Amino acid sequence: MGSRRRCGPMVSKLLSGIGRAITVSSLRRWISSTSSIPNSSSSLDCENKKWAALWGNGDFGRLGLCSPMSKWEPTICKSLQNHQPRSIACGGAHTLILTDQGRVFATGLNDYGQLGIPFDTGHTKEPVEVSGLPEDISQIYAGYYHSSAISGEGVVYAWGSNLNGQLGLGKKAPNTVCIANKVEALSGLQIRMIALGSEHSLALTEDGKVLSWGLGENGRLGHGYQSSMFKFLEDSSEHTPKLINYLEGIKVCKIAAGLLHSSCIDENGTVFTFGQGRMYQLGLGHMKDSSVPSIVKDLPFVQQVACGGYHTCAISSSGDLYTWGSSENGCLGLGSKSLAPSPERVEGSLLPLHVSEVSCGWKHTAVISGGNVFTWGWGGSNGTFSDDGFSSGGQLGLGNDFDYLEPSKVQFDRNFQALQISCGFNHTAAIFEER
Repeated sequence: MGSRRRCGPMVSKLLSGIGRAITVSSLRRWISSTSSIPNSSSSLDCENKKWAALWGNGDFGRLGLCSPMSKWEPTICKSLQNHQPRSIACGGAHTLILTDQGRVFATGLNDYGQLGIPFDTGHTKEPVEVSGLPEDISQIYAGYYHSSAISGEGVVYAWGSNLNGQLGLGKKAPNTVCIANKVEALSGLQIRMIALGSEHSLALTEDGKVLSWGLGENGRLGHGYQSSMFKFLEDSSEHTPKLINYLEGIKVCKIAAGLLHSSCIDENGTVFTFGQGRMYQLGLGHMKDSSVPSIVKDLPFVQQVACGGYHTCAISSSGDLYTWGSSENGCLGLGSKSLAPSPERVEGSLLPLHVSEVSCGWKHTAVISGGNVFTWGWGGSNGTFSDDGFSSGGQLGLGNDFDYLEPSKVQFDRNFQALQISCGFNHTAAIFEER
């Protein structure tokens, strides 16, 4: 996600692009004609084969489909057909893919080095391997302009934009880094999880402590910095990871970062939020910013949280989904575009289902339930879909670029199930396998 200061030009840059490729519905035909991936009915070796599928705005090649064309339905990334994708992460206009072999590939825009390749490649339309990483990467993360990865030993690497210290490499580090660098300030800590926002980052240690760094405006770092009329007298940025002391004595299990706010969950399933609150995205019942972690009330035990542009989602231990904040374009899934000051349970088609994973884009949301993907919110161009493909949307994967106010099921082949989902600014991706 990108900061409001640069949202204007970046949004206009992100909202162009369109396209065509092989869709999931035509996967059978493609498999039949591709000798390297046999039909499932003819080979037991294919039983656990996994694929990466992407859809939405294809500008700058962020879908990795060798084209800048957008896709309105899930589309297989053929460039990875000889790899086993383990996980996928969508950023502002780029995408990272992690394979079972611990290798990381990137595709899309590279204006800040977020692909982890030299700057002379402004963008790439197909996945290329990230430079400077060891061979045992276990997790990947994509922010608006920056990227990160964790090795099997819990070592953190970062690359991309560092204009406000969001890479955590110190004040002397350059503003842009195109090769993955080890975050030395985290050495000695066993890092369990990373969360990347627009210009800030969070890290969770194995013992439940949270560190944050990058741009601190609106209190998104949780360090208690107060906004001031004389902003030129203070610098709320942190160029190296700093422990969030306000969470001392609390064991955190999950973290999340959005455009301008952050969230975490403790071992008791309690949700804390901090950062910008002007669209109720903190779920605190008011529109004020919070510079320290504050408890979100009226929630059951929560096991996962996700932050979007101006909205937040949480999954309870019973598999219910709760959302709050801005519902522009319907991204809360509550059937309207009204603001939600505090958490509300998403009903409709999700009511009888157990939600296992949620991801938030700028103004759209996706979940996995029973191996199926449901999406809603901003569809892209608000109904300008046309057969010739000139649209900037499709990130809902529903075959058009309309907005949806309630969860709608994305049509995959009936023999496939989604394993993981990730929403970017205006594109979406999933890892799936045969059932």
